[in-house]
Amino acid sequence: MGRMEEHQTFNIVIVGQSGRLQYEAVLFAASLRANSPGFKGRLFVAEPQPGPLWPQDPRIDNEDLRILLTSLGAEILPFESRHFGASYGYGNKIECLRFLPEGEAFVFFDSDTLIMDEVTRVPFDFARPTASLRREGTWPVIELYGPGYTEIWKSLYDRFGLTFETSLDHEWPDEFWRRYLYFNAGFFFYRCPRIFGQLFLDIALSIRVDPPAALVCQPLDPWLDQIALPLVIHALGGGRDTLPEGLLDGQISCHYRMLPLLYAREKEAVITALEAVTGPNKIKKVLKNYEPMKRMIYQGRGKKVRELFDQTDLPRKEQAIRNRLKRAGFWLR
Repeated sequence: MGRMEEHQTFNIVIVGQSGRLQYEAVLFAASLRANSPGFKGRLFVAEPQPGPLWPQDPRIDNEDLRILLTSLGAEILPFESRHFGASYGYGNKIECLRFLPEGEAFVFFDSDTLIMDEVTRVPFDFARPTASLRREGTWPVIELYGPGYTEIWKSLYDRFGLTFETSLDHEWPDEFWRRYLYFNAGFFFYRCPRIFGQLFLDIALSIRVDPPAALVCQPLDPWLDQIALPLVIHALGGGRDTLPEGLLDGQISCHYRMLPLLYAREKEAVITALEAVTGPNKIKKVLKNYEPMKRMIYQGRGKKVRELFDQTDLPRKEQAIRNRLKRAGFWLR
């Protein structure tokens, strides 16, 4: 890859708060530092602050963990929840963006992501955003006599004055979900977090408060961020093909979602990276406080999960993997 691509500077942001996300944030930060020494930007751990939208204090509640994050080079970034809070946790990824440095390129990653190689190898085009294509056709949910994919998605593009036709992938047939711009929100990026974040917020709130008529029977929770995200990316001149395949959600990063899913379906390279990153005593001491990580990583449950599945012949649907894990008593979150 070209020299410009290798040396571009950008920041990374993840969300960290009390409970599971604070431990995932440690795992992310440790993997970034271990496997991407070339990353010279700032790593922000966005932390929601107490307020009327949080019945309980959402801040990181483990002082040793907070110290460890700082020692790994992370900057804890407090932010205020004005619109979502506890009622829609995925709203954190929308609301934290306005607190990042204006005009500085950023990459957002979900906290449940492992960095396995040099993230500066990714040739981000920060003027043309995209997001994760590792997804299933989870939304919209098509009803027998209700609107189809085209009517539902077109109503959203029309709402925001966007050209629907140019968002379509004509390699897929009409009314097949892959034809329509749809992402997993596990990562996304842009040249300015304030611009991206304001548009993301405006679109998400409009859909939540006053959904188009075609969405009348559609679930918005937990899909709201993934409904709004394609519209944001399209509006900012991005699309589905602005990154080479196989880097993010591939060689360089793994959005594992839950540790049982990681052990069940990811490549051996992911398991190897996970075990290397979690081996040092200062990491182990903190992560063992979180029961699922203690059991899966340090007490060998992960290896037993691995034995339940043939990685060359996995169930096609994630739900089938989850169901098998639950039946075996290995669904820890």
